[in-house]
Amino acid sequence: MKKIITLFVLTAISFAAFSQNKKTDTLLLQPIEIKAVRAGDKAPFTKTNLTKKDIEKVNLGQDLPFILNQVPSVVINSDAGNGVGYTGIRIRGTDATRINMTLNGIPYNDAESQGIYFVDLPDIVSSVNSIQVQRGVGTSSNGAGAFGATLNLSTNEINDSMYEEVNNTYGSFNTWKHTIKFGSGLLGKHFTIDGRGSLINSDGYVDRASTNLKSFYVSTAYVSSKNSLRLNIFSGKEKTYQSWYGISSADLYTNRTYNAAGTEKTGEPYNNQTDNYWQTHYQLFYNHKINSHWAFNTAVFLTRGYGYYEEYKAAQNFVDYGLPNYINGTTTVTQTDLVRQLWLDNYFYGTIFSIQQQSAKSQFTLGGGWNKYDGKHYGIVTWTQVALVKGDHYYDLTANKQDFNIYGKLQQQVSRYWQGFADIQARAIKYNINGFKDNPQLIINKNYLFINPKLGITYSKNNYQAYLSYSMAGKEPNRDDFEAKINQLPKAEILHDIELGAEKKTLNYSYGVTAYYMYYHNQLVLTGKINDVGAYTRTNTPSSYRVGVELQGKAGILSWLNASANIAFSKNKIKSFTEYVDDYDNGGQKTFQYHNTDISFSPNIIAGAAINFIPFQKGEISLLSKYVGKQFLDNTSKASRSLNSFYTQDARISYTLNNKIPREINLTFQVNNIFNKKYEPNGYTFSYFYSGNFTTENYYFPMAGTNFMVAINVKL
Repeated sequence: MKKIITLFVLTAISFAAFSQNKKTDTLLLQPIEIKAVRAGDKAPFTKTNLTKKDIEKVNLGQDLPFILNQVPSVVINSDAGNGVGYTGIRIRGTDATRINMTLNGIPYNDAESQGIYFVDLPDIVSSVNSIQVQRGVGTSSNGAGAFGATLNLSTNEINDSMYEEVNNTYGSFNTWKHTIKFGSGLLGKHFTIDGRGSLINSDGYVDRASTNLKSFYVSTAYVSSKNSLRLNIFSGKEKTYQSWYGISSADLYTNRTYNAAGTEKTGEPYNNQTDNYWQTHYQLFYNHKINSHWAFNTAVFLTRGYGYYEEYKAAQNFVDYGLPNYINGTTTVTQTDLVRQLWLDNYFYGTIFSIQQQSAKSQFTLGGGWNKYDGKHYGIVTWTQVALVKGDHYYDLTANKQDFNIYGKLQQQVSRYWQGFADIQARAIKYNINGFKDNPQLIINKNYLFINPKLGITYSKNNYQAYLSYSMAGKEPNRDDFEAKINQLPKAEILHDIELGAEKKTLNYSYGVTAYYMYYHNQLVLTGKINDVGAYTRTNTPSSYRVGVELQGKAGILSWLNASANIAFSKNKIKSFTEYVDDYDNGGQKTFQYHNTDISFSPNIIAGAAINFIPFQKGEISLLSKYVGKQFLDNTSKASRSLNSFYTQDARISYTLNNKIPREINLTFQVNNIFNKKYEPNGYTFSYFYSGNFTTENYYFPMAGTNFMVAINVKL
């Protein structure tokens, strides 16, 4: 904590030393911390940019993955079935633990699991001005290794006019969203403040999959001709009833909304089987314009997170929780039903920086960052059936992780039509894990060093652009991967990515095609293998790859009609794969060898389309389509362990009224899954031998049938 305070003070002193009271330079209003980590228009990488207008059209209270549903090669899912609460995203089959996400250039991924928990930042999209989605390795960024995709969110653009806004949404499953936003605009040409408060509640499509989400965002800035200083503070609090377990094959057709969470309790399910987490972000940015060609940026940040999930457990041994057996007269009771809480308590802090040079023919960036994670894992028992006990920690573990990276990027105009791009990143990780809940004696101390080069070239002429790039990325294992045998610890993963693309953009239409080849060395995948404590663990596979083609286009067909569409075809293979299956008859596990199988959760076809009708001024009718091909639940390519392909159709009607007071009223009505398609975009599987039989059990996370959302947004 002292380091963070010191960094804040030094940054403030630097600002005071350089600040000059001159007319505001509008170029300085563009956040250079975003330029450092985003791919520019002519950078040779595959990307999609969403503007504030794009985001506002689809922001009806569902989480960030649902905002990105029409981005090429994206597949989304929701534990509760309606896009509120715990949600997930895959891009080109890459899950969230391999997607690098930054907020204003600052890392967001969880340091240990490397996952992205969108639920911890409820309604963050209402404060976002723009989003860039990079597919493939992309450009160098801060934080977790970009191992297939990057999400970059920006909230730091200056709103130069005063505004007030109230957004309200109501939808199926008693879903409510209330958002209040305000901004001062530029005060005295130098000061600005923006704020937001949000409440989101939903019962969820799945039984008891309720959510109670609260968040706020406050940002204040000072800008002058050569300097800007900005402070962001934003926070989220979530309470969600657990719906993590999915439903069995039998329930899928007879009871799609069944939720097993809390059912260890006899009678009615336990009513507080919930996940509870609080997360607050502090970000301080300083930008300095050195001259017309050079600029400097630095930022310090602190993310404070803590929370727990609570669960009812039946027939638990006292000894497993460090509790004495219960003596009842002459009877010794060794087991009890109990309620336990599994806690996380962590600090994530650090700094980022960039130095940027721009001239008529070149753009150069030297940047990097350092961050540290200090985390505690502990558990407490809050209630037992046979005796009330105090909530002492029955396990108490710590972990810390340091991440340092430095990168240099150069984009150079080689000739009139050609641009070259070079980027190299060095990333060092130091990771210390002081035991696991089920294996407290296992101590991990690992260091990693990744050198990630990227090279590319772009050709631009007459609205046409083509590019070719090669990128390399390295990624350390997640926390859970280390809980294997001490002599079988996982290796780091390496990805080689080649992107070849071409596009044309005009005022009336655009189209593009991208071909890619992503080769993995030592990719970590689930094989069914169990670790020392009986949990399934990921194992390195020597060789696997993804190869595909993405097509996209949009056109203004008529003055009252426009359309956009994208489709991706891919082949995703593991060259050699060993499956481990539990053998309850003889003990241990049996193994089965496979070759050239499909990578799990990687459909061969993903498509999206939107048709927009404008029947009258200020009105719009949109038809939104999505198709996702068959997905395998594991890496065996067995049809019995797969998710069916699905097609969904949504429709949205919006109308805007313009007045003096209020300035604007926008009415939106959206129907999701018009044709009431029963589909499941996510699930899991496991198999075993028992009583001489081979059994496979599949579990699914079903999505809601036809449902609606209606929103009234008022801009004062």
